[in-house]
Amino acid sequence: MTRTGPIADPARLLPAGGAPAELAAHRARHGAVPRIRDARELVALVEAAGLRGRGGSGFPTARKLAAVAAGGRRPIVVVNACESEPASRKDAVLLRHAPHLVLDGALVAARALRARTVVICLHRGDPVAAHLNAALSQRRGDGVDWQLAEVPRRYVASEASALARFLTDGEARPTARPPRPEQRGVRGRPTLIDNAETLAQLALAVRYGPEWYRSVGTRTDPGTALVTVSGCVARPGVYEIELGAPLATAIGAAGGPTVPVGATLVGGYGGTWVRDPGLPLSHDPAGREGSTIGAGALIAVPATACGLVETARVLVFLAAESAGQCGPCTFGLPAIADDVARLAAGRADDALAGRLTRRLGQVTGRGACAHPTGAVRLARSMLRVFADDVRAHHRGHPCPPQPPVLPIPAPTMLERAWR
Repeated sequence: MTRTGPIADPARLLPAGGAPAELAAHRARHGAVPRIRDARELVALVEAAGLRGRGGSGFPTARKLAAVAAGGRRPIVVVNACESEPASRKDAVLLRHAPHLVLDGALVAARALRARTVVICLHRGDPVAAHLNAALSQRRGDGVDWQLAEVPRRYVASEASALARFLTDGEARPTARPPRPEQRGVRGRPTLIDNAETLAQLALAVRYGPEWYRSVGTRTDPGTALVTVSGCVARPGVYEIELGAPLATAIGAAGGPTVPVGATLVGGYGGTWVRDPGLPLSHDPAGREGSTIGAGALIAVPATACGLVETARVLVFLAAESAGQCGPCTFGLPAIADDVARLAAGRADDALAGRLTRRLGQVTGRGACAHPTGAVRLARSMLRVFADDVRAHHRGHPCPPQPPVLPIPAPTMLERAWR
């Protein structure tokens, strides 16, 4: 099953030249889809490779596969290609240029788990659907029922339990845990829900073997990852990096900064602010902020920008994107966003610092999903990384106004409905 091939490290996922790969070209590059005997063999292989999820949490993929296999009923495989992070484009680029690698990974998992149905989830109106439909039209002999599902364009609608609920009853809101979708997901069946890049990585690990897969990356987080680099860089875009590479490597791949960088937001809008260019990018927490690569979104912010203002803009967005089901989101996030907005505007009252600290402690780790915890992580990193600005703003001396940097979707681009 293990073989060497024409894949150069660390550029493993995307075809050379960036041209979309037709099935014939994909097969010429990677060969046929390997046959795995059963779920036990796949779990052992993926565990040996050390593959971790690329959707944000970095959860070990082998553990998720094993949980689905132990479910006792015929499972369903779901490809999460919604990419809700406003600053991320990695999954869209992957599905445009290497859709068959994602589909191969889903097919390998489905065959090993004895699943007959594979559902690919996209946000409603996503133009990537056209590329996926074209790719699926070339794969009529796979032996599974390929389905495409369009999910409401909401930030938390792509959370795993929200996808399972949407595919069951049409409501794209997260559900309280447990059980996880691996135990009881779509229509009560064990459900494997993996990010699109995770399944592409699985396809590579199965084709080329654990030793090849571990030849790059770190001991605890092997392989490569796609990152979306934006902000004040020369060539914003999606790049493939070796896990464990420093932040400076990713910024350098995008042509380097065009102006002095004040800080970089690492991991998306539930991530952390970082000033250390040597921070290793992986799913293992690193640096003072315990930063991880998260959803693979890296945004370099100019030194002239105000980190408090940028954070306040994101927190207002995150508060508005709550599913409105739990107190920490419904009441806590708007209150935190209001405190940070007041601080950013230089309108802090004497009680704000203590109130904000208390609210951050009350919200983190609660709710049906990780949405409030991510918002708290962002706010806490702002308080530490921009500590000097926090003190100045608290004294009523805010930063001079600057053009916004972090992308916030316009209200017209988002849906209000959850169905």
